[in-house]
Amino acid sequence: MAYTLDKTIDGSTFNEVVERTKAALSNNGFGVLTEIDVKATMKKKLNTDLDDYLILGACNPGMAFEAIKMEPKVGAMLPCNVIIRSLGDEGVMVSAIDPVASMQAIDNDALKETAGKVRGMLAVVVQAI
Repeated sequence: MAYTLDKTIDGSTFNEVVERTKAALSNNGFGVLTEIDVKATMKKKLNTDLDDYLILGACNPGMAFEAIKMEPKVGAMLPCNVIIRSLGDEGVMVSAIDPVASMQAIDNDALKETAGKVRGMLAVVVQAI
């Protein structure tokens, strides 16, 4: 089972795709709680070079609240991560976590149904970029 929803964008810069991704998230009910610049972190911590790579911690508050009510420990799996990474000459890839895949380990049918709704919402986000 695939664990991400992916889209490759050609003809746009990394920063343009970051802005488009943030806008698509916002337009579809998600806020960005965290932003991790993996490239800068790897340079600082390991003195290694990495292509542009950003992790956005996205959250839809209503859906997160529903999930936490059903399964209080689900917060260990939140927020929904969305990565944006440079593929060099091949473009920029956006990958969002597939919440259905990430919730496989939890035996809670209601939570899996909610994960399916969030998956659909994230699929709309990825396609809108």
